[in-house]
Amino acid sequence: MAENITYESKPWLKSYEKGVPENVKYEELTMPDYLEKSAKDFPDATAMVFVGYKLTYRQFKDQVDRFATCLTDFGIKKGDAVAILLPNSIPCVVAYYAILKIGAIVVLNNPLYSDPELDHQFNDSGSKVLITLDALGNRMINLRPKTKIKQIVYMGIGDFLNPIKRFLGKKLKKFPFADVPVTTDVYRWMDCIAKYQPNPPNVKLTFDDIAMYQYTGGTTGVSKGVILTHSNLSKQVQQINAWFPGFGRGNEAMLGALPYFHVFGMSCSMNLAVAQAWNQILIPKPQPQPLLEAIREYKPTFAPLVPTMFIGMLNHPDLKKTDMSCIKGAFSGSAPLPIEVIQEFQKQTGAFISEGFGMTETCPVTHINPFNGKQKVGSIGLPVSDTLARIVDLDDGVTDMPIGKPGELIVKGPQVMKGYKGMPEETANVLKDGWMYTGDIATVDEDGYFYIVDRKKDMIISGGYNVYPRDIDEVYYGNPKVQEACSIGIPDSKRGEKVKLFIVLKEGQTATPEEMIEFGKAHLAAYKLPAEVEFRKELPKSTVGKVLRKELRAEELKKRKG
Repeated sequence: MAENITYESKPWLKSYEKGVPENVKYEELTMPDYLEKSAKDFPDATAMVFVGYKLTYRQFKDQVDRFATCLTDFGIKKGDAVAILLPNSIPCVVAYYAILKIGAIVVLNNPLYSDPELDHQFNDSGSKVLITLDALGNRMINLRPKTKIKQIVYMGIGDFLNPIKRFLGKKLKKFPFADVPVTTDVYRWMDCIAKYQPNPPNVKLTFDDIAMYQYTGGTTGVSKGVILTHSNLSKQVQQINAWFPGFGRGNEAMLGALPYFHVFGMSCSMNLAVAQAWNQILIPKPQPQPLLEAIREYKPTFAPLVPTMFIGMLNHPDLKKTDMSCIKGAFSGSAPLPIEVIQEFQKQTGAFISEGFGMTETCPVTHINPFNGKQKVGSIGLPVSDTLARIVDLDDGVTDMPIGKPGELIVKGPQVMKGYKGMPEETANVLKDGWMYTGDIATVDEDGYFYIVDRKKDMIISGGYNVYPRDIDEVYYGNPKVQEACSIGIPDSKRGEKVKLFIVLKEGQTATPEEMIEFGKAHLAAYKLPAEVEFRKELPKSTVGKVLRKELRAEELKKRKG
């Protein structure tokens, strides 16, 4: 073993905020149990707000029980998979808890995915029922014969808008439904809720039961079905809750902007809010304007977001008329957050953004900066309670690296997945002796704070030197003209690879490639300097705002081959 081994001595514990435990005393409660508890303790408290439509915890539980009864009537039994293809909305949350309640397996899907992507996920999961949006109804009916899906239930925004007079400040007479053909086994959401009584079967759930097949974003290859158990979901929420000791049950409002079909939004927004009996302000399309309007209208106190959401709000003209001081806690993950954004957000709200880290395979959170303790800008923070982390040699995957030296980040904890569905070889590649191999290159300092350097697959090797794109991106985020930056490696006959930088300028700014390369000279070693700079109006992103470096690289390689 190398010197300065870190995980055995757990140096991060000395940096824990007061009140945060090394180990959590877990309650044996599944997520449906938490809903029962919240509905019992806070029946009349608002559970969700969606386009102005409010639901109390009593009504929330009632709808979950009704839809669980509906699914049972459809023939869904314990262990069957049910797909949800929805934006953040009341039916999305209700369906999720109804599926879990009867011991079925939730399959959350991205509504922006293409038919081939959805075909893969529906078939790989074996989903038997689909809950979706009316606007997707035609497509899903056409796709259904290629899958095992029998019943389709669709919601319309009009179900929730028509009973109220206002939506985002605009007067509306009626919000029409998309035209969904009347055909066999296709049902409207509201009809199902009205038809069935809240009498679901009593299904015994254990922590070892499978709760979800959560598909990876596909940013590094074919989308894989991550097997998450009821233990993973419950313990992850209890870990997050333990990390934020200043937030009490029934007292807060969650800004539900992260997509719930993504594991970050699912755990850190939806499930945490339900377990804590908080109000969820559901944002189906988290663009800067609706986010700022929701903050003005509903005064959220807890805001887990991704960098593009923070950046978008801070650069929007409506920021001037928005009092952001209601936000007591802000949390960021999914992609690196520029230092300037953290500082500006703190200036606007008084709240510091706690950066964290996670992945679909870990439900997702493994690291967070202390909320009221010492925060290190640029760090993903400390391993959360009950989580071990190591930095190991990139070649042998076993030898622990000294403090400050880069290696692969591996983690172990109760939030780590059971494996990939139907992919034993892929599972064996990343799960070894209980350790999850993240594929991220990281370092750790003497205080136990971890820093992501880059993805192993993103590393650029230029003239024999390892170049980490994040180092370059971070430098350019410090340029006052730059809104977004992303660097990739492109083929070079002399050096093997060279750096190409893509930049989105702030509104009203102009610049030249030469100017940007000159800027880099003051901050980067010569071998890290961009050889080419391309300006774009926007960069390709995943639904949670992560810039898709892989897509930029694929575009560039295709262009060069063509």
